[in-house]
Order: sequence, then structure tokens, then C-alpha cells
Amino acid sequence: MLRRTALLGTGAAFAAPLAAPGRAQAPRLLRFVPQADLASLDPVWTTATVSLVHGFMVFDTLYGTDADYNVHPQMAAGHVIEDDGRRWTITLRDGLKFHDGEPVRARDCVASIRRWAARDMFGAELLAVTDEISAPDDRRIVFRLKRPFPLLARALGKVTSAMPAIMPERIAATDPHRQVTEMVGSGPFRFLPGERLSGARVAYARFEDYVPRPEGIASRTAGPKIAHFDRVEWHILPDPSTAAAALQNGEVDWLEYAGNDLAPMLRRNRQVEVKLVDDRSCSIFRFNHLQPPFDNPAIRRALLGALKQEDFMTAAFGQDRAAWKTPVGPFLSGTPMASEIGLDALTGPRDYDRVKRDLAAAGYRGEKVVVLQANDFPLLKAMAEVSADMLQRSGMNVEVVGGDWGTIVQRRNSRNPVERGGWSVFVSGLGGAGTLDPVAHLGLRAHGTQAWFGWPDSPALESLRREWMDAPDDGTQRQVARRIQAQFWQDLPYLPLGEYYRLMAHRRGLVDFPTGVSTFTGVRRAG
Repeated sequence: MLRRTALLGTGAAFAAPLAAPGRAQAPRLLRFVPQADLASLDPVWTTATVSLVHGFMVFDTLYGTDADYNVHPQMAAGHVIEDDGRRWTITLRDGLKFHDGEPVRARDCVASIRRWAARDMFGAELLAVTDEISAPDDRRIVFRLKRPFPLLARALGKVTSAMPAIMPERIAATDPHRQVTEMVGSGPFRFLPGERLSGARVAYARFEDYVPRPEGIASRTAGPKIAHFDRVEWHILPDPSTAAAALQNGEVDWLEYAGNDLAPMLRRNRQVEVKLVDDRSCSIFRFNHLQPPFDNPAIRRALLGALKQEDFMTAAFGQDRAAWKTPVGPFLSGTPMASEIGLDALTGPRDYDRVKRDLAAAGYRGEKVVVLQANDFPLLKAMAEVSADMLQRSGMNVEVVGGDWGTIVQRRNSRNPVERGGWSVFVSGLGGAGTLDPVAHLGLRAHGTQAWFGWPDSPALESLRREWMDAPDDGTQRQVARRIQAQFWQDLPYLPLGEYYRLMAHRRGLVDFPTGVSTFTGVRRAG
């Protein structure tokens, strides 16, 4: 019998703030401008990053991930692994409470894990090797596995969509294919539903009964989560110039994304700081694999000759090469699974006449290509415009369908032909943490209609992914990852557009911003 114990973790247009009960003065307030409107509240149902940011305010997770991608217990006090890796017992730490006053119980966690796993690809892998998840008492969660699954804690602490959020059992019992709208979590902030104004504002209050971890170092979603603000308001300002003016005038405190073209102006304001967030994300051009013309892999591959990653990065993030990186492939560059395989196809002059010939040879016959464009999301809008231009210069019959981000998120669910409300291409982003390897990589999963929007179907990629997960050591994993990257260029589930560091801006005096996805614990006003 194997027995190991994991120790505790180491490592004027705006509304007036609400009065805090029992306090004579207005609460400490942070005013934030998110990347887009919060179209969906459920961080399990959607993969939209803005919903993930919201999710980490309202909900907590059993494990957290630090800046170096190491996993630590978060809601868990720790775990014990027995029976040669086939039995995990996770114990909840003391003091966990939901926003409705109820304690967090193990059965809440079991129901939440099951709902999340029905939506998430990493979660599905965990369930596939699980015989049973049970709650023998209020503090313990037990996994009985078919075979060892060393990535279990990593799955329950993932920092990319979909979020393994812990909810009350009564809410987690909701059909995973229906959105949850009642926001009751156990995280450091309470959602204020009565103050949500779609397209204008979202508000949160500090959860007075939240008990942070008593030890460890706050890093990404790991360690003590300390809320220094009594109230956080999200102000939806999709126009970058309006957002920049609001920041300069002191009407907001923090822009999640600062327009690169506006950065020089912002830097001239002594009350504003502009900085690159030390965490990379990846931009992607996602094909619809179910509908013509991109159901044909040869047509997808023909576009490699038209792809110039620098055009996309410059349009969205400006001329400063410190803010972005090309050429890149499917894995986060500079990390163990990444390689140079196939990158030569992305360099050198682009030959659109050749691309047109290759498309014709592959069978393209002028089918309409619908490009989805998020008009209220400046970065994605810029890259969608470059996408449309690239396709048009390649001789394709292009129609751009614009709308707000919420509308685009809804439309990309459609599997209908373009003539009946479907789509051909959309541009989106993937968190760097999700592209370190093939396990939780949304863009690489290729199991047909169960895959992420676009629904690629590649038995070869899926077989290699399983081979990677079964690899006995890091060296073997790296070898398999090279084969995955080679197969990626054959199947092309998406076109990688580049990696970037998010440029944010904030009022001077705000300090201790988190690494990675925007979170609202740790950040505070100096002095």
C-alpha cells in the first residue's frame, strides 16, 4: 500500500458606493474595467475569461495554482493517497462557509465536482478514471479510482476555464447544460445581484465570513486570499478611449486591458501606471470543423501560407515586441512541451497567389466564410478584422458578422450552416496555463462534438494525448509532445496567432496585483 500525505499549502457616470453595515464611513472601493461585459455568470457553463474572473471572486476551489504552476491545497486542508494511488481522501479545512451562511460540506464538493466535470475536458478525464466520488462525512471527499491519476489535484485547482468552482449542493445539482444564475459561493466576495446592470455595471461586496488560509504565500490562486476592499465595482466601458479618460480622471481605478495605442498618453499622466502583466496568453483563430469549407483539413492547411502572426499581434497589441511573441505553435513557448516543429511554415514572405491555388486544389469553391467579430472587445475586434482581410486576400468569400461579446459567445454555440445562423471562424484567447501541455488544452482537444467550439475530430490527436498522459516520465512526455505538435499542423484544429502579455493600467498607489487572471485579493492601496 502506498500512503502519502499532502501538507497544507506552501509555497459621475458611476454609482455611489454603498454604505457598509455598522460603519460610519463609506467602504473601501475598487472600480475596475473588465475586458468585456459579463454575459454569463456561471464560470462552469462558459469558457469566457470574463466569467472566470468573476468566478474567482465569488467561488473558491479545493486547490490553488501558484505563479510557477505548482498546485497547493486551498479549500482542502490536505489529502492522503492510498491503495497504490487509487484512493484519494481530501479533507476540508476549518471555517469554510457559503455566502448564505451554510457551512461548506463534502457533499457540496462532490456535487460541484460532478457538475464541473460534465462541462470541462480535464474534469472529464478525471471522471473517466473514477469509480466513485463520495462524502463519508462533512469533512472528507473520497475518490476511488480505476487506476492512479497523479493529476487529480491539478485538475481540481486549474486556473483556466472552466473553473472547478465549489457551490452549494442545491445549486450544483443544476443540469450542467443549464446556466446557474444564483451566485452563492464561498469565495472572498459576494455577488450583488440587485446591482447588476447589463452592459453597464456589476458589483461585489467583501464576504465578512471568508477565512483565508492561515499560511503560505499568496500567488495566483494559491495561498491566503486577503480582500483589502469592502466593495468592488465593474464598470463596462468597451470603448478604450472612454475607459482611458475615466482612468485619467480618477473615475475608475483599474483597466484590465489598456489599449496599446493609448499607452503613451496614459503614461504621461503622473497618477497612472501602465504595465505588462507577467503572464502570457495565446490568441487563436478557431475554425468550425463541422461546416464547409473548414470541414476540409486541406483547406485549413492551405491558410498556413497566408498566416502572418505578426499582423495579428501588431493590430491588437501594437509595435512593441516586448508585449508579444511570434512565431509560436500549440504549446506555450519556452516551456518543456514546446518545440520548433512546424514553425518554419509561419516565417518568410506570404504568397497569396499560391494560397489561392492551394485552396482551389483542396476543393474550395467559393463557399461563404462567416467571421464572428466582437465589436465591444477591442483586441478581438482588431484580430477579427485582420482575419477577414487575410481570408479575403486568399480569395475566400467572406462575410463579417459583428455584435457584442455576449452575442458572439451565444452564436459560437451554433452548429448550423452559415445560412441558418452558423459561423466559420472566430478569434479568441487561451490562458497560457492551459497550453503548457495537452491535458487541459481547450484548443487541442479533438473529440468531435464533445470538443470546444469548433468541434474538431482527430483520432490521431486524441490517441497521442492519451499516450502523453500515460507516459512514465518527463522525457517521454516531451517526445510525445513533439509528435502532438507535428500532428497539430496536419489537423489544424486552429491557427495560433501569437502569445502576448496583457497591458493593464491603474491609478498610482494600487499595489500587489496578482499574476495571471485578474483577481481581487492581495491588490491594495499602498500606505
